[in-house]
Amino acid sequence: MGLSARQLFQNHIAFTNDAPLALEIERAKGSYLFGKDGKSYLDLISGISVSNMGHSHPKIVKAVQDQAAKHMHILVYGELIQNSQTAYAKTLTDHLPSNLNTVYYVNSGTEATEGALKLAKRATGRTDIISFKNSYHGSTAGALSAMGDEHFKQNYRPLIPGHYIYEYGAEEGVAAINGSTAAVIVEPVQAESGIRVPPPDFLPALRAACDKWGCLLIFDEIQTGFGRTGHRFTIDEHGICPDILLLAKALGGGMPLGAFIGDKHLFEALQTRPILGHITTFGGHPVSCAAGLAAFGLLNQGALLASLEAKGQRFEDNLSELPLGCMSRKGLWMAIHFKSFEFNQEMIKRCLERGLLTDWFLFAPNALRIAPPLPISNEEIDFATNTILEVCHEMA
Repeated sequence: MGLSARQLFQNHIAFTNDAPLALEIERAKGSYLFGKDGKSYLDLISGISVSNMGHSHPKIVKAVQDQAAKHMHILVYGELIQNSQTAYAKTLTDHLPSNLNTVYYVNSGTEATEGALKLAKRATGRTDIISFKNSYHGSTAGALSAMGDEHFKQNYRPLIPGHYIYEYGAEEGVAAINGSTAAVIVEPVQAESGIRVPPPDFLPALRAACDKWGCLLIFDEIQTGFGRTGHRFTIDEHGICPDILLLAKALGGGMPLGAFIGDKHLFEALQTRPILGHITTFGGHPVSCAAGLAAFGLLNQGALLASLEAKGQRFEDNLSELPLGCMSRKGLWMAIHFKSFEFNQEMIKRCLERGLLTDWFLFAPNALRIAPPLPISNEEIDFATNTILEVCHEMA
């Protein structure tokens, strides 16, 4: 008799921690995951804001099947005209400010960060990068250098020099921008610190300082994009346009896809001295682009975008009598901050036992993550909040 899937998982999959959830998921549909044992789990994290349109949406599945039947990988990104790439790039840029008109596809968020930082250095001829405490931009060496948390960095030094990290939302980061700065990379809403919104004057001040000193402003919308904060992108709300926009996670509609987006002229810096200044084999995979285009179409269809703030408010209202913890929220994206990591882990465990999948935040491990699929129903919201309240009252 062969090994079970759980035994194969234990024997051959590299773990990221010493206690993975190890749920054996057989299928997923809408807002639910279904275990091999038939148990269902309401998904409150959407694969960390990847499956924003829910799981196995028939239009996304059909787009994947149709593209796979035409072709999959045919040559490294950027050499051949591929319809799913060009159609998605055109649709994305149609919904962005005019200077964000050119897409460089990659495979993931951390690759989008790496590409953007290279582009900033090449375009400006400078080397210094400014980022902010409790920021997360990926785990590869360049992105890790910009990460704003020493706990996750200390065992991987030396990292890339020239990175300077300041308090998120504080004047000191704005004042640090100078003639040596190549770029400032910032999340318009911080994700892994537990949904943290900056003061209203912070992003405009960064934009003004970057304009003054001739450096590039990079917005990391890898988690905030595609409706998560109640807007298509947060730049729709703020009216502040970056020089480079980073996208990933929900960009691929459940398939792996990332991108950094800027002006056509800016990207010319990667074409010469040296030629092929940035390359990727699988970036912009045609199947991923087809899935992403279908998902983006669903996001823009009907009244979904307009409903997201009300759904987030329903979560907040339902949890207003929470006996422990406090909430931070932006759109359909929330963090419930409890007294400790240990308390939060017990909350997550008990919620899972009741069929509710939640998670925590890297830099706010005491906070419970809520980022459900955007089409979540009111009935599903009520089940989720009733479960959280039930567990919280048990533990109070």
